[in-house]
Amino acid sequence: MPLNFQLVTAERQVFSDDNVDMVIAPSVDGQVGILPHHAPLIAILQPGEVRVVKGNDEQSLVVAGGFLEVLEDTVTILADAAERSEEINVAEAEEARHRAEQTLSNRGQQERDLAAVELAMRYSLVRLRVGQTRGRRRRE
Repeated sequence: MPLNFQLVTAERQVFSDDNVDMVIAPSVDGQVGILPHHAPLIAILQPGEVRVVKGNDEQSLVVAGGFLEVLEDTVTILADAAERSEEINVAEAEEARHRAEQTLSNRGQQERDLAAVELAMRYSLVRLRVGQTRGRRRRE
């Protein structure tokens, strides 16, 4: 039995497929792989790449954080922000990385501001990596 998978943000449904073999997501405790018949799970996500495996194809998505829920054979990600790999503008991601680096180098920032900038930096780095490889790959 395949997995039903959807990734949504407050603005839109980013990805949905009711016939995937595996979902791999970046939880705060490390990568989590979900296969059919997985035990119920709720996990907090950190900025990173979500990989969706369907047969020999693999689709890459980027999330800025959020939550993952597994219930029966349904995997739902509620993301703070998310993009498909083909939606990523590499030049914009590079500019966001540059802005975050500049802000991080300013030592006068308050600690909570630095945490937000560090998250933005991690998100921009993942966007760059996934955007440059363009996400859809054939699995060997």
